[in-house]
Amino acid sequence: MNLKIKNFSKINGTVKAPSSKSYSHRAVILSSLAEGKSKLFDVLYSEDVLSTIRACEALGAKIDRKKEIILKGDKSQTVDYLEVFGTGGKLHNISENPSEDMIDLANSGTTLRIMTSVAAISDNEVIFTGDDSLKTRPMGALIDALEELGVRIESLNDNKKAPLKIYPGYIGGETDILGSISSQFISSILISAPLSKKGVELEVYPEFVSKPYVDMTISILEKFGIAIDEESYQIHETCNKEHTDCLGVKFNVKPQKYIASDYIVEGDYSSASYLLAATAIAGGYVRIENLFSDSKQGDKFILDILEEMGANVTQFDDYASLRSDGNLKGIDVNLSNAPDLLLTVAVLGAVAEGKTTITGVSHGRLKETDRIDTTCRELEKLGCKLEEFEDGMTIYGQTIGDGTVESHNDHRLAMAFSLLGLKHDVEVENGECFDVSFPNFIELMSEIGIEMELK
Repeated sequence: MNLKIKNFSKINGTVKAPSSKSYSHRAVILSSLAEGKSKLFDVLYSEDVLSTIRACEALGAKIDRKKEIILKGDKSQTVDYLEVFGTGGKLHNISENPSEDMIDLANSGTTLRIMTSVAAISDNEVIFTGDDSLKTRPMGALIDALEELGVRIESLNDNKKAPLKIYPGYIGGETDILGSISSQFISSILISAPLSKKGVELEVYPEFVSKPYVDMTISILEKFGIAIDEESYQIHETCNKEHTDCLGVKFNVKPQKYIASDYIVEGDYSSASYLLAATAIAGGYVRIENLFSDSKQGDKFILDILEEMGANVTQFDDYASLRSDGNLKGIDVNLSNAPDLLLTVAVLGAVAEGKTTITGVSHGRLKETDRIDTTCRELEKLGCKLEEFEDGMTIYGQTIGDGTVESHNDHRLAMAFSLLGLKHDVEVENGECFDVSFPNFIELMSEIGIEMELK
């Protein structure tokens, strides 16, 4: 189906940000590893998170979606939550034939990356597979790091990609990994390490990109009773003054037990970026609640980006607001710690005055698609003048026109490129894939004055 903007008026509205996909994944997994009952509030029920729920259920967790009535003064409110009875760290593949039956993770790369480590805790074999896109995601760096910890993983196609067969046994010890490939590999090891026999010492070699995602992991691990020791050190002295390219990080994780916890999932800055960007492009005012100023999310950087491009942005304790006259200017921006903003910023650059240069996103080539390549190719379909390089691109603003682009089944591309319809007649083919991370995208866009069409 094609996604496009059908009609819009001046943007004005207050909405609640969708819950964080990253935190939802982690909350479901950690509560599944804990002993006892956890209640998870404001979970994002996107396709990716549903894959994580199914994977955890397949390994023995009991998960149910429930409602309860909460009294606030003289008023009552019905609250939706996820009730999770964890495994106490004793995972077991409930399949009748675990050595052959596959657990289908659909398109969820986060589920595959994190659960590959976690599955090694199971007392029997686990096989993860997924759709054609998931089977292209490189997993070699994680597989190699886990092998050093006594974990045996077999790539059934012998290419270090899914489908992956994980055998029982997680001894622990010392291992290392490059920080420039995927922060989810690091999070994966940190989440599984407490349940290894010996504990884990993980050394992350520079350059450590997307570290805020690992900081998010550590913060939620603490909520479920897990302590992580982190130490930074200098690899060498000949580098830039900030040492961004030479600082290594070492994580020490002792054997520990997960503790059940009630947890509220905060709003997602990445999903909110589309609402904020839409307002910045079209002009108007939006207030987005459930965005916390003390959030660990790297995608909070979108507020700084939009302000630098000319919007008036204000951050409060639990919400953010943006006012714009629709006139944006190009900027230079490094997205190494917020790669999921690549598509949003590229679209902003395409409608802004002047040029926008995006750097630091070479790891964006390992996402649902090669996001650098697909972004450039689809912008060029609309006539955009640009230059592509290994870790980013330069976009010459206000050089695009009408046309149709392809989503490549990438949810972020579909949502970001649909915003071009605020300035031009642009349709996104296979645009329905937004439900991977933002199921109510069309509804929330409507609440701020933008009528979307999917047909």
